[in-house]
Amino acid sequence: MEFGSGSPGDHHHHHDGSSDSQRRKKRYHRHTANQIQRLESMFKECPHPDEKQRLQLSRELGLAPRQIKFWFQNRRTQMKAQHERADNCALRAENDKIRCENIAIREALKNVICPSCGGPPMNDDCYFDEQKLRLENAQLKEELDRVSSIAAKYIGRPISQLPPVQPIHISSLDLSMGTFASQGLGGPSLDLDLLPGSSSSPMLNVPPFQPACLSDMDKSLMSDIASNAMEEMIRLLQTNEPLWMKGADGRDVLDLDSYERMFPKANSHLKNPNVHVEASRDSGVVIMNGLTLVDMFMDPNKWMELFPTIVTMARTIEVISSGMMGSHSGSLQLMYEELQVLSPLVSTREFYFLRYCQQIEQGLWAIVDVSYDFPQDNQFAPQYRSHRLPSGVFIQDMPNGYSKVTWIEHVEIEDKTPVHRLYRNLIYSGIAFGAQRWLTTLQRMCERIACLMVTGNSTRDLGGVIPSPEGKRSMMKLAQRMVTNFCASISASAGHRWTTLSGSGMNEIGVRVTVHKSSDPGQPNGVVLSAATTIWLPIPPQTVFNFFKDEKKRPQWDVLSNGNAVQEVAHIANGPHPGNCISVLRAFNSSQNNMLILQESCVDSSGSLVVYCPVDLPAINIAMSGEDPSYIPLLPSGFTISPDGQADQDGGGASTSTSTGSRVMGGGSGPGSGGSLITVAFQILVSSLPSAKLNMESVTTVNSLIGNTVQHIKAALNCPSS
Repeated sequence: MEFGSGSPGDHHHHHDGSSDSQRRKKRYHRHTANQIQRLESMFKECPHPDEKQRLQLSRELGLAPRQIKFWFQNRRTQMKAQHERADNCALRAENDKIRCENIAIREALKNVICPSCGGPPMNDDCYFDEQKLRLENAQLKEELDRVSSIAAKYIGRPISQLPPVQPIHISSLDLSMGTFASQGLGGPSLDLDLLPGSSSSPMLNVPPFQPACLSDMDKSLMSDIASNAMEEMIRLLQTNEPLWMKGADGRDVLDLDSYERMFPKANSHLKNPNVHVEASRDSGVVIMNGLTLVDMFMDPNKWMELFPTIVTMARTIEVISSGMMGSHSGSLQLMYEELQVLSPLVSTREFYFLRYCQQIEQGLWAIVDVSYDFPQDNQFAPQYRSHRLPSGVFIQDMPNGYSKVTWIEHVEIEDKTPVHRLYRNLIYSGIAFGAQRWLTTLQRMCERIACLMVTGNSTRDLGGVIPSPEGKRSMMKLAQRMVTNFCASISASAGHRWTTLSGSGMNEIGVRVTVHKSSDPGQPNGVVLSAATTIWLPIPPQTVFNFFKDEKKRPQWDVLSNGNAVQEVAHIANGPHPGNCISVLRAFNSSQNNMLILQESCVDSSGSLVVYCPVDLPAINIAMSGEDPSYIPLLPSGFTISPDGQADQDGGGASTSTSTGSRVMGGGSGPGSGGSLITVAFQILVSSLPSAKLNMESVTTVNSLIGNTVQHIKAALNCPSS
């Protein structure tokens, strides 16, 4: 990307609206870390220095006496505010204690017996309790009426006439190895709580997102950090060799020695042997205009929708500065995000970071992310170090609604646990979370959004199944929710703790299971069992993806189809690559003719996935008619396919991250070389009763289901079974 002549700062003088604020900003003096450290140590010894002491500090630090004086005044004000907050906390604690005593006394009074009649005393709260129950009953009746009217509209009869809800079987297709019933399946009952992480839905596990209660000094410091990060990222963008070197696969990787010479940091964390650095850079063209991209990056919900295969959770904790209306320029947010590789074997990464957006010139934006280090006693302080150094994107408008995006990733990661051996090459080569994965995912999702916006009927349906553009959009929305649900179901986040089943017989990794109670509108109510395993195959990822994508080969791996062939009855393209599409499949010779399979496949150079889900015919008709598909229950299963990160088998060069010479982080083999890492995952509704116990036979069945699927895949691809 080119900025034209001059430094980025020069461009500000050409715009009338921002020149005054920029001049004011230049007059603002930022203290260095060393100056602040010296001032803080002096403050501890003497909060009220006299004129002589201030003059001495002025000479030592190269600051004006007035600056010294004002700094100490501000620090005293901040200290006073902290003491007041501490006093307030103490008073609140005392208040809570009195309130608890009050509740305890009221509870004790309820058990008092009246001496005259021997009965309980009159309770003043009975009337209010009764009123509360009446109100809840009215609300529930209203909800029932609403659901009943929806059911009558879509199913053709009111909900009162429907048969009682039965738990959904493992698949819409016949299951040769046994199905689940609403009653117990015999054998010992396994309590839900025996499986860790079972008490809540995975989507409910969120860190504290209450406001961070930032002081003006905190916000000023954050602004300084963000501005410095922006300057560093612009230099990272504009500099090539020797700072950025070409890896064996042609990717831009960072030379750490050159980086440390250019950006010396006193607080380097590389001395910790468990911390490793990943840094990479990539650029490409995406089919979306710059301002729309900026808007999606600055909105955490849109950010999650844009990267469903990478971002499992994102939240804005506090908006430090809202920036200019309409362009986000100057916007600064304190954010949280959790990132994943699509396998339960790889720990998620959590970041608390500042996201700062600046419009460099007309049609050119920069968005920088940089970690903000909270004190260890703060609620936001991470247990393990996932530190984002200045990283982010440059977005430049191009003709016809396209943008050129340059992406820089630069992180220091402390491994929570040793990286699983299957994923070691992928992680340490920088491919797993590198700039290339982010950018290729962005390109693919922008193509998908462009297809969603096309009003013309670009679908290939065999028999006029999807009648309108609205129907296409509704189907795409349903499929996107299916993919997002699937990605969340195999996440290794804290709310999704996995239990490994031993004795699976197919590999030493075993099958990992987790269970949660589902109550979301888009999921079937009840107890859901998720199970997954990851295998390595000595076959390129594209070959594996083509195998799963080929509907003619489905009977070879889909053990639930009983060898029945499937036919594609509707097809929606998600971009120019034929592998990016949504399909509706119908199974031949199935005893359940009213069930179809909704499937989405996604592929780019960083990996691919095939996600599918049984959906009954009435629900498919709802989506195809253009109605809101939000309430259609989905329980998807599928496969993720990643490169293994190993060097090209044909001698394409070893990973540069293991070089004993110059330290180059993020080198390694290209995604197309080596073998494949395949995660096989199923979700099963064990019971439609949220209070049900998980039967041990259910676990045994899903273990067998995954084991048989893996054996079928290996046999079909001529791989050894052990």
